[in-house]
Amino acid sequence: MAFSWCFIGLNIFVLFVSSIAHSAPTDAHSSCSNEINNMLVKYWVNYGEREPLVGLTAAFGSVLPTNLKTSKFPAVYTQPVNGCSPSSTKLSGSIALVRRGECDFINKAIVAQEGGARGVVLINDEGGALVIACPNNSTISNVTIPVVSLSKEGANILDKYIVEGERVELLLYSPDRPVVDYSVTFICLMAVGTIICAAFWKRFTQTKEIAAKEEDDEILHITAWTAIGFVISASTFLVLLYFFMSTWFVWLLILLFCIGGIEGLHNCIVSLILSKCRCCGKKTLNLPLLGEVTILSIVVLVLCVGFAIFWAVNRKESYSWIGQDILGIALMITVLQLAQLPNIKVATVLLCCAFVYDIFWVFLSPTIFHESVMISVAKGNKAGGESIPMLLRVPKLTDPYKGFDMLGFGDILFPGLLICFTYRFDEARKKGVLNGYFLWLMIGYGTGLCFTYLALYLMNGHGQPALLYLVPCTLGTCVVLGAVRREFNDLWNHSDESKQMAELRLGSA
Repeated sequence: MAFSWCFIGLNIFVLFVSSIAHSAPTDAHSSCSNEINNMLVKYWVNYGEREPLVGLTAAFGSVLPTNLKTSKFPAVYTQPVNGCSPSSTKLSGSIALVRRGECDFINKAIVAQEGGARGVVLINDEGGALVIACPNNSTISNVTIPVVSLSKEGANILDKYIVEGERVELLLYSPDRPVVDYSVTFICLMAVGTIICAAFWKRFTQTKEIAAKEEDDEILHITAWTAIGFVISASTFLVLLYFFMSTWFVWLLILLFCIGGIEGLHNCIVSLILSKCRCCGKKTLNLPLLGEVTILSIVVLVLCVGFAIFWAVNRKESYSWIGQDILGIALMITVLQLAQLPNIKVATVLLCCAFVYDIFWVFLSPTIFHESVMISVAKGNKAGGESIPMLLRVPKLTDPYKGFDMLGFGDILFPGLLICFTYRFDEARKKGVLNGYFLWLMIGYGTGLCFTYLALYLMNGHGQPALLYLVPCTLGTCVVLGAVRREFNDLWNHSDESKQMAELRLGSA
């Protein structure tokens, strides 16, 4: 029981913290009010084309074309590299590479332009690409060449070839993004599928023998005070992450994620095997400290540990999202098996707290911290680009800027707790599919995900608090249906049989 509480507390707590998508002419002008958008730096090394790098446009300078119908120019570093004074290297007919520091970005661009540069790439000395605004909120600039910024990681790639004396040529453009990327469909299906699997898991993996022992199993029932405590604790931990985030801190979160993922994957695999082959769990070993353990459990555990280690070592590879999603889905299915909401009274407290938590740390925290704390932590802005792993990720298939569509585990777990409760409620009341609650809440959850990604598109990819849309679409659906069917009091005061059994055992003890 103590181990189960530690497992659930650790994972729900960390999951709470994780709960977190133009076209213009290219004429030169002197405006200082350009939209800051993603752009691509296409480059060639000794005339051989390489994979483009992603950067950001500046608020000043000419607007980049949306297609490749433009010229490429050789890349040249300014001397001095900060670009604050006229360069000793020839910039005419080239794209100037300029390091940040010493003077305003707009001054660097003007100096490069006066030297004959056809464009300017401003390079960050740490982290991602710079957001380059106009100084002192001015609306006019004298820069008529394109100005963009590039991350330190992207600059290091170019530096490698330039230092070796290779000829590097750049082409700057800003292609339009597709209205909808197909990966959104996959991530929504994974989220919906995770909740459905969690709800039906025991039904399809339990044998009659296991079902007979069900009353002896310990189910962890979330209370209203537990829900409030999670929000307070998660907010405190999120602030600590924001101020003290570092590479070693991210590795600590990766370790916690791996432990939870191993436990979840082990539980899922063993229960699936035993549901099909009961004899597989009969051979046991007596191990020090652990006592009697089945050989099946040991073998599966070793495989799960190996899988988690392989993912952790290769987590920056293009295929690592598959391992991360497998570990995450298994973890969430297990959490939804061990933790349960007893009624919608507790669900209302939990989801309303999560609702406020998500909105505050995404939208309102910039008024205090000058940036969104949730988005900063999720992106790993203060950890050298290292991001926390408590996310489902799917690579963007049609987006020219690549990257991933992501959904925080908390955006699945918290609505999932309510939806799994309605499944148990429907079973206890012997309700059918249409006159029950489970189906309608699943539809509400899918609708909430659609609203989330619609808002992501309408707000030009600004991170969205998904619970802002998911809570009304799930809890709201449950409350409205309960009121219409005159079953609200039953939903509000319902108590699971497993909870009643647990209370009886405690009372008899």
